Amino acid sequence: MSKKDDIELEIEQTVTEEPAVQEQTQPEGEVSLKEEAAEMKEQAKKTIQMIKEKAQEEDPRPTSAITLRTILGGDFLTADMVRRQIWLFVLLVVFCIAYVAIRYQCQQDLIAIDKLEKELLDAKYKALSSSSTLTEKCRESHVLDALKQNKDSLLHIADQPPYIIYVPE
Repeated sequence: MSKKDDIELEIEQTVTEEPAVQEQTQPEGEVSLKEEAAEMKEQAKKTIQMIKEKAQEEDPRPTSAITLRTILGGDFLTADMVRRQIWLFVLLVVFCIAYVAIRYQCQQDLIAIDKLEKELLDAKYKALSSSSTLTEKCRESHVLDALKQNKDSLLHIADQPPYIIYVPE
């Protein structure tokens, strides 16, 4: 049973109980008491009908004019409009979540790229310093000095220019 049915039953019970009590005390005015009871019952039904008409679960239809006041007041967000556009709201929420997730992933990728660029720069500097050290140690003068200090090689600087040998074909 709903609330409205409960209210109707309470009013009907009240209306039917009052004439019964009055009938026992005044037998002469039975007709007038019954008429009063019927009149009260009719008035209660009209009151219930008016309450039913006023108590609607649906929102009233908004006016077609959308003004700043209706927007700021939130009057244009009726339950009917929200129900019709629920999938749009769900789609917007999904897009917002996807946007945040993609932005976070992009930031993580940028941080990783910066870290790798720093590592690459360090590797380039190490390669450059190793290359310069190798170039310095491979010079002819340094090689000959190292051989002289060790005194275990017969190599020395040539006094004569190299000979070119021609082979006939």
